[in-house]
Amino acid sequence: MRTTLAAAMLSFTALFITSACSPLLASEQPDLFEYEGAEVGNNSAVFNTLNRLTGAQHFNGFELETKQRPYGIIASYDWAEAESSNKEAAVHNATYLFTLIDNVEWIQFDFDTGAGVEQYRLSREQLQDWYELDLTGIDEQKKLEELLKEHLDEDQKIDELLTES
Repeated sequence: MRTTLAAAMLSFTALFITSACSPLLASEQPDLFEYEGAEVGNNSAVFNTLNRLTGAQHFNGFELETKQRPYGIIASYDWAEAESSNKEAAVHNATYLFTLIDNVEWIQFDFDTGAGVEQYRLSREQLQDWYELDLTGIDEQKKLEELLKEHLDEDQKIDELLTES
């Protein structure tokens, strides 16, 4: 009886561990739209959003500029070990933040590349002009991802956008 119980417990433990490590669970995208309508003053919403966006594994911290309008966010990244483009990450993350956070008017990204800090600052107006779209009208993550896919494959356009800033 004891060996049967031990075997059952071992099987249950193995099943539990393998299901917890399932690639299906790991590949699920977080629903960032749970923070839709947040404001710059909501530290938790801003942190949780930044911590789920592109480059989150390199995210160092953020500052909120809320003392006077226009309100803004400064996000810092340790990009020395990153393999992806910091320019693309800046546009991607700014798009999400402007869509989800109602009162943010500008966002600055500081990427420490190891050779120095590359800084990109985008305003809501500038990014919406680039997309030719009011980002506050997007209410689903799928629609936002389609918009990003459509625009982030053109490096020259991204360079032009970030040069304006």
